[in-house]
Amino acid sequence: MINKTIIIVIENPEIFDSLLIEHFRLRAAKKAKPGIDFLAARMAEDLEERLATVNRHFIHAIDLHGHTGFAAAAMLHSGKVATIRRVETLPEFLTDQYPSIICPREKLALKSQQADLIVSLLSLHMTNDTLDVLVQIKHGLKPDGLFLAVMCGSGTLGELRECLLQAENELYRGVNPRVFPFADVRDAGALLQQAGFAIPVTDTENVIVRYNTAFDLMADLRAMGMQNALLARSRQPVSRRFFIRVAEIYAERFSDPDGRIRASFSFIWMSGWSPHTRNP
Repeated sequence: MINKTIIIVIENPEIFDSLLIEHFRLRAAKKAKPGIDFLAARMAEDLEERLATVNRHFIHAIDLHGHTGFAAAAMLHSGKVATIRRVETLPEFLTDQYPSIICPREKLALKSQQADLIVSLLSLHMTNDTLDVLVQIKHGLKPDGLFLAVMCGSGTLGELRECLLQAENELYRGVNPRVFPFADVRDAGALLQQAGFAIPVTDTENVIVRYNTAFDLMADLRAMGMQNALLARSRQPVSRRFFIRVAEIYAERFSDPDGRIRASFSFIWMSGWSPHTRNP
């Protein structure tokens, strides 16, 4: 009898069309309306508050793919950071205020032990291989450096997802993915551990935003660059009747007594430290 060991390698399937994500975000940035990034602004305020509780002063910090620059501003206002570098996917997202580099969302141009603080504001949920990105981030941290991030989590846009699925099934007798699959808080904690971060901590903040109609919600999502960039998305155009039906279902199922609808956003905060190497 011959004993054989068979090793099966399962590659992480790609979920997102990275080029399309950048296309949507760039188009949104060029047409940006004042206040449209209110969710990112709120997360930046939370970031500043969280940094205020850390009993450390950081010399070299990185705003990693934050898109808006809000994370860099929050770090600056916190008084906890001496120097800040921004890393972005496209030069159009940058200003001259900080030194910067351009690199893709999943191929980080971080030098080994480059920074003692790396912040990611609402970017990680758009990565195909989040674990690999976290490993690269840890590689870029100095020993005892801090990684602090927030990403959209499970439950985000749950109402819209349900309405899209119901309307599509009613009108076309089939469904296609139209809202990103978001991780839950336990997944986030497990990823931090797998990437090798010490003292991993995760928590969730839930935000409800109210709109007059589903059309107003979808307009805001387009203005934020948050359209459907899933590789498995349908390429078939849908009729205006589809979106009208989505709005009807939304109003029927998720409206308050005053007639306005609710849109849920769940934000997962993640923190972890690069292990400190101590000589015996």
